[in-house]
Amino acid sequence: MTKLFGTNGVRGVVNEDMTSELALAMGKAIGSYLRKTKDKPSVAIGTDARISNVMLKTSCTSGLLSVGCDVVDLGILPTPTLQFAVKEKNFDAGVIITASHNPPQFNGIKVIDGDGTELAKDQEEEIEKIYFSGNIEKTPWDKVGTFSQWNGAIDLYKKSILSNVNVTAIKNAKTSVVLDCGNGAGCFVAPSLLNELDCKVRELNCEPDGLFRGRPSEPVPENLKELMSIVPEEGAEFGVAQDGDADRAIFVDEKGNFVFGDKSFALIARYIVRQRGGGKVVTPVSTSSCLEEVVKAEGGEVIYTAVGSPIVARVMKKVDAVFGGEENGGLIFPEHQYCRDSAMTIAKMLELLAIENRPLSELIDELPKYEVVKLKTHCPNDKKSQVMNRLSEIVADESEVESIDRTDGVKIYTKNGWVLVRPSGTEPIFRIFAESKEKSRADNLALKYKKLVEEIVQ
Repeated sequence: MTKLFGTNGVRGVVNEDMTSELALAMGKAIGSYLRKTKDKPSVAIGTDARISNVMLKTSCTSGLLSVGCDVVDLGILPTPTLQFAVKEKNFDAGVIITASHNPPQFNGIKVIDGDGTELAKDQEEEIEKIYFSGNIEKTPWDKVGTFSQWNGAIDLYKKSILSNVNVTAIKNAKTSVVLDCGNGAGCFVAPSLLNELDCKVRELNCEPDGLFRGRPSEPVPENLKELMSIVPEEGAEFGVAQDGDADRAIFVDEKGNFVFGDKSFALIARYIVRQRGGGKVVTPVSTSSCLEEVVKAEGGEVIYTAVGSPIVARVMKKVDAVFGGEENGGLIFPEHQYCRDSAMTIAKMLELLAIENRPLSELIDELPKYEVVKLKTHCPNDKKSQVMNRLSEIVADESEVESIDRTDGVKIYTKNGWVLVRPSGTEPIFRIFAESKEKSRADNLALKYKKLVEEIVQ
């Protein structure tokens, strides 16, 4: 069967793959799936700041209404804000129109479960079956859904963040921050949240712009050069950048150095586990060993999952974890909600710095040093499982291999480093992650296994 859902919802280029017709049919399929368990499901819908948002939201809303769902429009807002509203206001589901960090010509549709988490893979597959069957029953004229609007989601969300951090310590610190919302949905939450916490804020790209004219939406070093130069000029304690739908936060230290997501993750994990006197932290197999080293040192335990924040969130709930997240800046705070949340991450970093009363660069320097290399190589989707099986056979006979983990892809542990080879869920490629204390060892591992995958593909 053709796949609709990738790792994070359904995405495509607007008016090419992501059309109003697709959004209409998706709305009908989502609504039909929800109506299997409830006669009149309530669905919250919202969008990020892209220029195609109204077109796709209107089409998707029409599909939901036509099969008997009641729809409440929450407006433009970050993905985690909509997720929080779904959970707290007892909606049966949510739909967010977003393509996250993708360029402005893309948009997407992501479905949120009633508990605020992203749908599990088997639920997405059910919606796909309904979508492709075309067997959708429209409701009688007098049973179509109702439509309304509600603008209270942002205030509800900020109130929860403020109740889950040490507001007094943050306000007393009067932290200076350079905030780069990247012209995305974060503009509607982060500036006002920081002002409420008495921070001195220099705003950068904090006006919504669906064309992302300030900078590309993905918060990677090459896109954050302006932020990295302004932070030391301003004498700010740190800078922070969000992606398009504001579920991820990436930091810049007071010297203007880019802080990779695995470092900020490890720093906040250490702080939380130390405060709790232990606890479980959940993360995908692709995360740096830096996390495990600091968590174990504080009496905690790391549990590894397959890649994908919905998987991490569900395992966190199951094991009652104190914290979780991914190495891309997407962190999950269970006391607030079970999804990646950039605004909560920024607030927790403010608290950490206020309590520690030391520069961010100094705290980052204390963390264990690991070198991480990330590569990718082409592989047709229909060959991926064969490549995986053959790779497992080959590495099983390698003398340098100490153990193999098949949680997601093939993770190969060697004496002084590991390498993870996994097929992308969204593209015809394999991703290769390698890590070691030594840069040359990480480079060699990544190149060796990239070459091996290419040989198997051929």
